[in-house]
Amino acid sequence: MTRGLQKQQARANADKRAAANAPPKSQLKAMVAGNQFKCPKCMLMIANYKLVVQHMEAKHPKEPVPTEASFSVAK
Repeated sequence: MTRGLQKQQARANADKRAAANAPPKSQLKAMVAGNQFKCPKCMLMIANYKLVVQHMEAKHPKEPVPTEASFSVAK
């Protein structure tokens, strides 16, 4: 290898630049922030009340759909 040390330094610098410009790998915090309602039957986190109603009608048809006021915002 004629450029051993220089090649290693260039690779290390490229890795540092790539890490600085890379977007965050995990979207868990954004996902949790977007899910504000929790299904009272199965504890599934759901984004808004309209989706809660659709979920309750599809997955728990025998259960009554709770009112929007009965939900506390899950944080």
